[in-house]
Amino acid sequence: MQGSSLARALDDRLGGAGFLKKAMRKIFPDHWTFLLGEIALYAFVVILLTGVFLTLFFKPSMREVVYDGVYVPLRGVTMSEAYASSLDISFEVRGGLLMRQMHHWATLIFLAAIVVHALRNFFTGAFRKPRDLNWLIGVALFALVMLNGLFGYSLPDDLLSGAGLRILHGVTISVPLVGTYVAMFLFGGEFPGEDVIPRLYSIHVLLVPGILLLLIPLHAVVLTWRQTHTQFRAKGLNDRVVRGAPFFPAFLAKTTVFFLWVTGVVALLATVFQINPIWLYGPYLPGHVSAGSQPDWYMGFLEGALRIMPPWEFTVFGQTVTMSVLIPALVAPGLLFTALAGYPFVERWVTRDQGIHHLLDRPRDVPVRAGLGVAGVVYYGVLWAAGGNDLIATTFHISLYATTWIFRVAVVAGPVLAFVVTRRICLGLRARDRHTVEHGVETGVIVRGVEGGYTEVERPVGEEEAAVLVPPARPALPPVVEGDVPPPAKRRLQDALQRSWDG
Repeated sequence: MQGSSLARALDDRLGGAGFLKKAMRKIFPDHWTFLLGEIALYAFVVILLTGVFLTLFFKPSMREVVYDGVYVPLRGVTMSEAYASSLDISFEVRGGLLMRQMHHWATLIFLAAIVVHALRNFFTGAFRKPRDLNWLIGVALFALVMLNGLFGYSLPDDLLSGAGLRILHGVTISVPLVGTYVAMFLFGGEFPGEDVIPRLYSIHVLLVPGILLLLIPLHAVVLTWRQTHTQFRAKGLNDRVVRGAPFFPAFLAKTTVFFLWVTGVVALLATVFQINPIWLYGPYLPGHVSAGSQPDWYMGFLEGALRIMPPWEFTVFGQTVTMSVLIPALVAPGLLFTALAGYPFVERWVTRDQGIHHLLDRPRDVPVRAGLGVAGVVYYGVLWAAGGNDLIATTFHISLYATTWIFRVAVVAGPVLAFVVTRRICLGLRARDRHTVEHGVETGVIVRGVEGGYTEVERPVGEEEAAVLVPPARPALPPVVEGDVPPPAKRRLQDALQRSWDG
């Protein structure tokens, strides 16, 4: 009785009973791809929990100390306090190494889940109205998490992360006009300075996580909860009908178990597979460079862009503009994220589609979109592979210059070829679907006719199959009336793009 009275009292003041009742009945689709975003959310929870543990023991200071811990090979070596505390976490704090490795593995899984989730939304058209705002938030989250991963990777101040910081410093000072000021603000002086680790630490544990804690609930809960969930086409479904299970108890039980699975996988990876063994690298010294250095996978495309860029530079008003650094560091990621952020609005303008969409496309339904998506994947993948051009050259006994030129050609020709091939494949699959709807499904049963010929028996397509195979009609072009004034160039361009959009 006291509990019910308290609930009524809270509802009288906060008015949450109606919302809670509606939320418990919200329908969630059953398709497995819907849970891809859940992996990212739960990996973020693991990152937060392990990150809080690590902050209790990590010392973000570049003050030099002489190591006297339990790791004998480095005993007596002068190093920064940040590196010494990272060693203490790894060898002297109970569970510290497990927490370090869980934090690192969860970050890699977090970013991988974001990428897969974004690809799923792109290829199926889940970014369309009314989810275009949520798509923009997702793109911002991807960029922020990449940046925060780089900063967190640099905090231990070991030889490998120090090499990454050296690249970051070089990229920063190459930015015209403001680069030297930004580098001075971040590093506190000439490289490596004395303030970069404390400042990166503040950004890594306070600024970016605070923004993420604001955007992730908005992206994953608030906007998603206010909108109808997307689902794949099926018989009886439309933009106003959702098929699935209610949040309570079905989806709540499913997502709780999924969270435990994600946490268990991260813990298993951290237990069995070693990652970032900083004690093997030693403390960072500006005069030392580790052989075969590779960043985490999500920064690989920037590394590759830096490696294959020709040494272009020119001078303007006495200032040297180093294009060999600016293009890889700014243009390559800028092109990627600008294309991601702007694509929903470009597609809406081309197709003249201003409708609300809750049903998803199959990739073959929109060949141009599928081609552009695969082209983007190839662009990213070529740059990512180019980040290991030295290892590829060494392993396969190929000239380093040859591998560099192969990647230079591939980063331009690869996306174009990928677009053409993917578009043709999608057009072929759509043609096969139309043939199936018109002529029936092949049964594999061969019969001989009275005239002696052999034919295959085909059965009619059922309503369930037809609902999947037949895509919705796209907005038609306005009719052309003879004698009308020709439309302006912008309109003609839009008409031409719309004609080619669906093949």
